[in-house]
Amino acid sequence: MAKKETNITNFNEHLTGRYGERGSERRTEFEIKAKAFLIGELIKEERKNAKMTQEQLADKIGAKKSFISRIENGKTDIQLSTLYRLLEFGLGKTVEVSVN
Repeated sequence: MAKKETNITNFNEHLTGRYGERGSERRTEFEIKAKAFLIGELIKEERKNAKMTQEQLADKIGAKKSFISRIENGKTDIQLSTLYRLLEFGLGKTVEVSVN
C-alpha cells in the first residue's frame, strides 16, 4: 500500500510560504519579476518562430540587441508601448490587453 503524502501544498501556499502573503512587498516584487520573465519568454518564442535573431528584431524596431536580450531574460521592465512595438511591428503579432 502506498504511503499517503501529507506535506503537499498547492502552488499558492508554496508562494505564500516563500514570498509572503499576496499584496506583501516581497510577494509583489516576486510576481512582477515572474511576469517580466513570462513576457520575455513569450517574445523569445515568437522571435524564434519568426526565425529572427535578437539583432534582426532589434534592427526592425530601432533598438539594440542587448535590449532585446535583457527583455528575453526578464532583466528589464518594459513599457506597454515597447511591448506593442516589439510584437506588432517587430514580429507582426497583434497585442490584446484584458483586465480580469
